[in-house]
Amino acid sequence: MEKSVAVLGLGKYGRSVAENLYRLGADVLAVDNNESLIAEFADKCTAAVCANLANEDEVAGLGLQNMDIVVCAMGGNLAASIMSVAVAKELGVPLVVAKCSTPRMASLLKKVGADKVLDPEGQGGHRSARILMSSMFRDFFEIDSNMYMIEMSVKTEWIGKCLLELDLRRTMHLNVIAVKEGNGLWHFVEPKTRFTSKTQVLIVAEKQYLNKIG
Repeated sequence: MEKSVAVLGLGKYGRSVAENLYRLGADVLAVDNNESLIAEFADKCTAAVCANLANEDEVAGLGLQNMDIVVCAMGGNLAASIMSVAVAKELGVPLVVAKCSTPRMASLLKKVGADKVLDPEGQGGHRSARILMSSMFRDFFEIDSNMYMIEMSVKTEWIGKCLLELDLRRTMHLNVIAVKEGNGLWHFVEPKTRFTSKTQVLIVAEKQYLNKIG
């Protein structure tokens, strides 16, 4: 099922997240207070709306209660970030992610309800989009333009099975390089060790097979 995501703030990071989410098949609402930027971005998302994100009424009027995820990407605007996070959580949005620019800002955003706080570098939008679109991906690293390392929860159909039975290299074109149970330490996996519901895996996969994985 496709996810509905609101991206609030269309700076460099916000634009990158919104574009990548839209390419990955998400229903994307893009919001910014710059009318010309909204007009320019209209064909790169599902809907683009101009709004003052520091104004409670305008944020509440965006329909965020219908979203699976809200990304508050205004790292340089503390007032707008706090307002957007607070309103989104009050409306019952399941996952609210906020971009921060300082440790102090990160602390404040967590206090008003942000589920995740990100401090991304310039090209972090693609990585963030992949994590947000998958229910299993916990972290995502680009090794080069074709190869990725992914930390993920095991798929439901893997539980109770081992690598010998699953044969993931052949069936899903991925290599499992390490595993851990819950909050334990990473270690190499034995081919006959069976996965549990708490197992997390570190895998390497080529770009063309990512959508098949999660």
